[in-house]
Amino acid sequence: MLHSLIRRFEKKLAVEAVQAHCDIPCKIYDPSTAQIAALSVIRFMDLIADLEAKGTLSIADQATLSRLVSEKESHAEKAKHEVRVIWGDYIKQPQFDQFPDISTLVHNIMLTGSACKQGIEREKGLKLLSLINEFAAAFWATKNVDTFEATCPYLPEETVVYPKLQ
Repeated sequence: MLHSLIRRFEKKLAVEAVQAHCDIPCKIYDPSTAQIAALSVIRFMDLIADLEAKGTLSIADQATLSRLVSEKESHAEKAKHEVRVIWGDYIKQPQFDQFPDISTLVHNIMLTGSACKQGIEREKGLKLLSLINEFAAAFWATKNVDTFEATCPYLPEETVVYPKLQ
């Protein structure tokens, strides 16, 4: 609708149509938000498993389960979104040349993120984190930043790829 209004009044208002390669070309990209989202997915899966171990669930437990499932799915989608933004807005030909299989990696992240939304198997969450860690390592390499692996200092205490910042 806005485009049709602009076209209608373009000549009268002397408005030129403009385009950008992304919503706000701030050039700030960081895979850490995708990593935290993947860690959250694993943590929610762990909490769901804890509830499952109880056997019979009270109404309060059922409400907690509902919130955990909702948040797990939300964070899986967030992980996918964050990777898509970096892949779509930051990755250009020089990065494709450096990492020719990056699109396959991103596709696998999308599929695994969807699998995390569909189920509660911790292995799927671990796979999502592993793929996003691989993506993070490639991302930092395109910026000539070395990385290291460490266990995150909070539950679920999984291995994360971090940039070595000086």
